[in-house]
Amino acid sequence: MIRSREADPLSCCGCCELQARLSLPACTRMINTHYENSLASTAMSPPLLKLGAVLSTMAMISNWMSQTLPSLVGLNTTKLATSNTLTQISPKEGWQVYSSAQDPDGRCICTVVAPEQNLCSRDAKSRQLRQLLEKVQNMSQSIEVLNLRTQRDFQYVVKMEAQMKGLKAKFRQIEDDRKTLMTKHFQELKEKMDELLPLIPVLEQYKTDAKLITQFKEEIRNLSSVLTGIQEEIGAYDYEELHQRVLSLETRLRDCMKKLTCGKLMKITGPITVKTSGTRFGAWMTDPLASEKNNRVWYMDSYTNNKIVREYKSIADFVSGAESRTYNLPFKWAGTNHVVYNGSLYFNKYQSNIIIKYSFDTGRVLAQRSLEYAGFHNVYPYTWGGFSDIDLMADEIGLWAVYATNQNAGNIVISQLNQDTLEVMKSWSTGYPKRSAGESFMICGTLYVTNSHLTGAKVYYSYSTKTSTYEYTDIPFHNQYFHISMLDYNARDRALYAWNNGHQVLFNVTLFHIIKTEDDT
Repeated sequence: MIRSREADPLSCCGCCELQARLSLPACTRMINTHYENSLASTAMSPPLLKLGAVLSTMAMISNWMSQTLPSLVGLNTTKLATSNTLTQISPKEGWQVYSSAQDPDGRCICTVVAPEQNLCSRDAKSRQLRQLLEKVQNMSQSIEVLNLRTQRDFQYVVKMEAQMKGLKAKFRQIEDDRKTLMTKHFQELKEKMDELLPLIPVLEQYKTDAKLITQFKEEIRNLSSVLTGIQEEIGAYDYEELHQRVLSLETRLRDCMKKLTCGKLMKITGPITVKTSGTRFGAWMTDPLASEKNNRVWYMDSYTNNKIVREYKSIADFVSGAESRTYNLPFKWAGTNHVVYNGSLYFNKYQSNIIIKYSFDTGRVLAQRSLEYAGFHNVYPYTWGGFSDIDLMADEIGLWAVYATNQNAGNIVISQLNQDTLEVMKSWSTGYPKRSAGESFMICGTLYVTNSHLTGAKVYYSYSTKTSTYEYTDIPFHNQYFHISMLDYNARDRALYAWNNGHQVLFNVTLFHIIKTEDDT
């Protein structure tokens, strides 16, 4: 049994039977604790100064809590509220279903957008809440220590209160019988009494503050419980588990990719501008047979009079201009239709129909062969010229050369090449004039030809080497910078690499895939 699928190749290569959307609970907590403490300035004895220091410490901590906690959570309100909402994750943060449908058998047809691997990191809110929970726990410990000191000092104040009340009673008794005492002793006693008088309102305020500290401790405990609950909620989607789920999805996608066979081009979208550099004409490419960790980029500016190939370790380095290596080829190249395949560069030697295979690893020419009867040096170029007579390309099947010959009346000839010896293994003669083609590229053994290199270009013609048949198509694409001098398909990335008037761009392609299921024979 064979089933058809339509998928977006760049969006995880059109994997079917998979819908994955990861979302994290976005928890918002509003916290605000406000505490005011006012104390009239007055002269105090050493015991009162000690009590004042305690109260001052309480006020400072309360004020710090009221100002800092709301800013830590990103809010500044006077209410404690909790809300649990789901935040939709962008394609950069998680797998996202792009489109889905069902076939007549009820099986899922879907397209997913994969996250950028370098953005798979710890959730910011989770980390923030962990930090906040740690701070609250530290504050709880500090409040506990303060409470112990407060209880100790409170006992001291209670004793002072009792002494003061007894002294006051004694003073009244003495005042009633002051005739029996000497005036001097009475005055000294009265002065000591005056020193203790400010302790009465301080004591009343202290009792109130002690209750506030108890309430404050309770609020801290409640807040800690709330934050612990939030952490438990987020813990269900913590980084480690999310990372494992992403790895599992990637494994499923790779397994799905193994079922993918060649597909038919249905749509071209984009472009995505990667960089603006170089002249109007040039080529840039990656190796479709490279490993997943190998993302080297090669850059060849101009279509003639050049032998310098620049290498970058990644797309990011290419964008930033951080070269990793430079190669000086033994021959100048012709045109912009080069290809890197399995670690070697294949290019057309200037003013000839000779194809060169150059190894990047050894820096040597591994093979060279003349492409029999192929026109060269602007005899049969694409519409834009530029010595684009011989176009070398690669797809899922192997290495190809597209050119024209006098024997085929200047129409396009497709030849499959041996990647080691450059020998032509098989050729197909088409009826499409090479000079009328804007550019061309191979996907799964089918040649797709554009009708122009200028604005309004579209894929106008296709030729299948599998069936040796052709058809006229109408697949438009956006020629954003008005002049395309290089357009090549990369089977690993499932994308079209293009040089568009000094801009290095990528086009996304949509293929109609045929997927063989496990029960197919």
